[in-house]
Amino acid sequence: MPISSLAALPIRRLTPRDLTACADLSEDRGWSREEHKWGLLLTAGNGFGIDDPDGGLVAACVVTEYGPGQRLELGAIGMVLVADRHSRKGVGRRLMRHVVAAMEGTPLTLHATPLGRPLYEEIGFKTVGRAEMVMGHFVPDGSEPPVLTRAATADDLPSILRLDAEVFGADRTSILVRLPAFADQVRVAEEGGRLTGYAAAWPNMRTHVVGPLIARDTETAKALIGSLAARTDRPLRTDVDARHEELLAWVKERGLAPVMSNAVMVLGAADLPGDWTRRFAPLTVAAG
Repeated sequence: MPISSLAALPIRRLTPRDLTACADLSEDRGWSREEHKWGLLLTAGNGFGIDDPDGGLVAACVVTEYGPGQRLELGAIGMVLVADRHSRKGVGRRLMRHVVAAMEGTPLTLHATPLGRPLYEEIGFKTVGRAEMVMGHFVPDGSEPPVLTRAATADDLPSILRLDAEVFGADRTSILVRLPAFADQVRVAEEGGRLTGYAAAWPNMRTHVVGPLIARDTETAKALIGSLAARTDRPLRTDVDARHEELLAWVKERGLAPVMSNAVMVLGAADLPGDWTRRFAPLTVAAG
């Protein structure tokens, strides 16, 4: 298809009915289909896509909006994909500019691969950090921190939402209320009846992804990871803020190997909101 024809194709909102087409697009680019994750993002977020007249999608991405009520505080962009047959024709640039314009000045964030980073820099995104993906079978050594953790219950949800908003810096209620159904495990850490952290493990192909991971300190983060790992036979995968060097060293000592590193980028703000010292890993790099 000529570039001029691609530019004439309309950009539309995606819905959960587009899940298979989005998974096909992931597969086309050599990614896993990740239908479980696409299902969450297309329900909790706003998808944008370009239909291919020959079938399927030319391109797609998802924006997950955060903030109380109708007041947007932050938008997280993820799953930016262009079909291989249409790559290097300006489609990704057009889609990203459309999304930025649609967000009308709301601060935006995304995790960028080395391949995608030049495009985002061209649009105006600035790098403010780095996330390191690690993956592998967690091997405990009996020295996990003596921090009390337990399975989360429905009664914990208000406390989780309050703690998350304080640490993340924006209200994520719209996606976190879906976490119990999305994740196979949600666990909390507490002390004296007060929540000091929480984490989830959700299924993604053959792994369990640990995220979000919010914790008072590194020892609490370790305890939450260890408690999740003890209840699954799958390899764990997570994306740890690279500033948490102690936690990264700890998980690597227990079998999780580095896979890749992504740049954390923002547009319309000097940095991400919230308290990074207690924000150890995102729910997913596609949604922050």
